[in-house]
Amino acid sequence: MLVFGAFFATFMVERAKAPEVFDAARKTLHLGVGLINTLLLLTSSLCIVVALRALRSGARLAAARAIVVAMTCGGVFIALKMYEYTSLVTDGHGIGANHFYLYYFILTGVHLFHVCVGVGVLAFLLTQTRRHELSDTRMAVVEGGTCFWHLVDLLWIVLFPLLYLVA
Repeated sequence: MLVFGAFFATFMVERAKAPEVFDAARKTLHLGVGLINTLLLLTSSLCIVVALRALRSGARLAAARAIVVAMTCGGVFIALKMYEYTSLVTDGHGIGANHFYLYYFILTGVHLFHVCVGVGVLAFLLTQTRRHELSDTRMAVVEGGTCFWHLVDLLWIVLFPLLYLVA
């Protein structure tokens, strides 16, 4: 969170230096893709809440299904981000085009890395739904994994308006 906080602050300082450049570049982003990605991550967080609650009550199949839906949402997020990156670069808006794109690719790239790690964490959580019993220690690990996924979602909730909406 501290690293992202430093990135956010740096982005805002740079945006203040060249607001017209940042606003023109912001308008080239795919708002629809950003909105869909936001909805995907929010849906995945809801699924993880449902999965954790199901796991606590012993409903392992419901927990597994909810985790699979969350993983699918994460996978679609990744695919849409790859589409967006490809589209921007193809249109000449790569990392070297201007400072906005530099920060856009750094911020979203670091976030995307965390989404990929998070999908791996969700895969681990899925394996835990197959256990007959979860010890208190094992359950704490599961809860930590769900917290990590929520953190990834929270970061996107800050990134989406910062990059796509704020003029």
